[in-house]
Amino acid sequence: MAKERSRKALVELLQRPGNAACADCAAPDPDWASHSLGIFICLNCSGIHRNIPQVSKVKSVRLDDWDDAQVEFMASNGNNVAKAKYESKMPPFYYKPTFLDCQLLREQWIRAKYERKEFIHSEKQEPYSAGYREGFLWKRGRDNGQFLSRKFVLSEREGALKYFNKNDAKEPKAIMKIEHLNATFQPAKIGNPHGLQITYLKDNSTRNIFVYHEDGKEIVDWFNAIRAARFHYLQVAFPGASNADLVPKLSRNYLKEGYMEKTGPKQTEGFKKRWFTMDDRRLMYFKDPLDAFARGEVFIGSKENSYKVLEGLPPSTQGNHWQHGITIVTPDRKFLFACETEDDQLEWITTFQKVISRPMLPQEYAVEAHFKHKP
Repeated sequence: MAKERSRKALVELLQRPGNAACADCAAPDPDWASHSLGIFICLNCSGIHRNIPQVSKVKSVRLDDWDDAQVEFMASNGNNVAKAKYESKMPPFYYKPTFLDCQLLREQWIRAKYERKEFIHSEKQEPYSAGYREGFLWKRGRDNGQFLSRKFVLSEREGALKYFNKNDAKEPKAIMKIEHLNATFQPAKIGNPHGLQITYLKDNSTRNIFVYHEDGKEIVDWFNAIRAARFHYLQVAFPGASNADLVPKLSRNYLKEGYMEKTGPKQTEGFKKRWFTMDDRRLMYFKDPLDAFARGEVFIGSKENSYKVLEGLPPSTQGNHWQHGITIVTPDRKFLFACETEDDQLEWITTFQKVISRPMLPQEYAVEAHFKHKP
């Protein structure tokens, strides 16, 4: 009876504001709890909490036994109370992961909050909020695919992230302006759970570099340092903008990636299989997912500017091995693609439609004007 009473009380607590989603990743219907922190969490996050037993003690809401004191503690705390405490000094630029993000981001977020208490003691935020960071990362070689240790320096004052091929090199191998910098975790693509893809513009073309660090905290600190630098850059560039306007612009996850076939501008050449990345309004294609430079880039504007996406290919099309076609119409020309499966085709069409249905921003017209369609 006592067991049943405890379970009923906990299930009722889940209905309270803030408790209906995981305290750490916002996954719906959390079924687990940390009875030492007083929070309700999802199965995935409960696994991370188990790895920090000195801070968090985990139980299943429905399957484990609870004593009255533990239930009482959950009742007097809960997700909203814990958030007010453990996230009280979280900087606006710090990336708050969701259940859609990779394991590394979720783990470091949980450790930062409860184990290191970074958002209670703001001096612990120094590694990513100081405006300057330097250190070594493993970087993938452009031509041979080997990862080699390279020195990286991020300086808000200089407005750039730089890396050096030799420790004592005076000149950097690359200077990446904070204005055009993006970083996104890509563990599956890079083949490392800590893999980070950094992109920047070089001569108005996108350049990729792939890095990792063995220490999860280090690479996530680099990621948040890049976001902090972008935040401070944008605050100066757009002085009237609110945090809510700026934060979505700090870093971008790609809208979609995957293989499609494409043909050339004459549409008489054979179709070739390429890796495609939809990054905001840039559709880029690569021979290999880990190439440094795109083979070509297509700007995708809005329907008001005569861009549209059509299911299928023109009747005269030949040479595609894959049968599920997509046609993108731009003011200049048509681009023809083919997908391996109907599901792929539907996902790409949905992604393109989302981009096309969004009105263009003033700065996007400038991007469109400078855009180079490479053959």
